[in-house]
Amino acid sequence: PYVLWDTFDSAMESAWTPAVSGLVNEGAYAVLEAATLLEKAGRTIVHFEIGQPDYPTPEHVVEAGVAALHAGRTTYCNPSGTADLKAAIARRMTATRGVDITPEEVVVGPGCKPGIFFACMALLRPGDEVIIPDPGFPSYTNLAKVTGATAVPVRLNADNTSFDLAALSAAITAQTRVLIINSPSNPTGGVTPVADLVALAELVQKWPQIWIFSDEIYAELVYDGTVAPSFLKVAAEAGLRDRTLVFDGASKTFCMTGWRLGWAVMPPALVERVHLLMVHTIGCSANFTQVAGAAALDGPRDGLDSMLEEYRKRRDYVCDRLNTFPGVTCATPAGAFYAFPNIAGTGLSCEEFASRSLHEAGVAILAGTDFGAGGAGHVRISYVRSLDVLEDGLDKLEAFIIDLPT
Repeated sequence: PYVLWDTFDSAMESAWTPAVSGLVNEGAYAVLEAATLLEKAGRTIVHFEIGQPDYPTPEHVVEAGVAALHAGRTTYCNPSGTADLKAAIARRMTATRGVDITPEEVVVGPGCKPGIFFACMALLRPGDEVIIPDPGFPSYTNLAKVTGATAVPVRLNADNTSFDLAALSAAITAQTRVLIINSPSNPTGGVTPVADLVALAELVQKWPQIWIFSDEIYAELVYDGTVAPSFLKVAAEAGLRDRTLVFDGASKTFCMTGWRLGWAVMPPALVERVHLLMVHTIGCSANFTQVAGAAALDGPRDGLDSMLEEYRKRRDYVCDRLNTFPGVTCATPAGAFYAFPNIAGTGLSCEEFASRSLHEAGVAILAGTDFGAGGAGHVRISYVRSLDVLEDGLDKLEAFIIDLPT
């Protein structure tokens, strides 16, 4: 007998486990898919939705990867990373975070998300709670759900750089198992000051069951000529090193999004557990990709410095323009490559604003609530596009806002 598809789909929904039935798409990918469909239908879309650097992977990194392919580095390798790459990561992280890091503390994966996911699998049980920034990267909530844990959003402070410490203190319970920090922040671009990291460490010292996950994927993308303050250094001084994890990767700093290469620094005992999870899931990260990653980490930083200077120009242009739009205000982010303007003054919710921006203005952006309830009234704009593209997109966005009924 024939089975109606809607009946089939309904039956299949009941087959999913709670671990996956509650998962939702990441806003950036969902909007990208919608924008791509419009382009296939003949529309011209300006893409401000995805955190995809428009710079190519540095040439010396590409050459290292190609040479590795020709040299036969297409085989299996250590599930948690090659010795050469782990050593390069340890050197770079030691230099940028101000704390001695050894290769034995490093785990390598195909992107930054697997490291967070496997750490969640190793540490979280059903009923545990994970405190996440609100607004914050949406994968945090979904990765907590997969383990049966509960994500507990805690609002950031008024300038979107740190947790509101009073709200954070009130949110911590005996069930809190993991606290996630993200600085520089996605979506706000805020950089957490050292004083706030110290205050956070003092709070966590009172709760010995809490592990700290510090997502520092944008740490080297700051605009004051330094690296964003790392919680790892604060943790070492506060006696929290043995329950602190730091996540980073090659995607943003070295424009290697498609190479899929990330890493985590964690206590060696946890490395052993995560290594086993990798053995039984991903097997290993691509061997030749790790050669390219080592070349990126140990290579010259001239390209990074010039890219940051260009990002600074784009950031300033975008924020200056946005602040001239009726009903819009925009703080200048200190890191990453996102603007997070407040559009509440336009009279539209952020969801309606983002949807109409795409379909009416042809500009793809993300609603602030894609990153949690704390993002209400805001949208996220990724400014990793050329100044010409930014000007075109902002011209269209401005015309859309001016045409809104008052």
